[in-house]
Amino acid sequence: MSAGGTAIDLVTQSLEDSKGEDIVSIDLSGKSALADFMVVVSGRSNRHVTAIADHLLRHLKEHGLGNAKVEGLQNGDWVLIDAGDIIVHIFRPEIRSFYNIEKMWTVGDTGDATIH
Repeated sequence: MSAGGTAIDLVTQSLEDSKGEDIVSIDLSGKSALADFMVVVSGRSNRHVTAIADHLLRHLKEHGLGNAKVEGLQNGDWVLIDAGDIIVHIFRPEIRSFYNIEKMWTVGDTGDATIH
């Protein structure tokens, strides 16, 4: 499965199915060697953040992308999922606001961030 089309669609669909809020995907192609896409999403509570992450990890595994690296799953304030060509940040709203990670990657850019 290529990250350019179907993998990013798979990730965003999983986040939408989990009722993730304010989903933003940022195209990092040509900007970073880290990944092709970064997706940032909010969960309403610690429990919702971990549920979104668990659902996404299961979804990735079901589609042959199951070797993702995960950080932050224990406390639920934020979770980082590194699925190779796609990095997903799941935050509680106040934590997301504090880190403001999507602004860091989109400053000065136009058209590279997609809100779902």
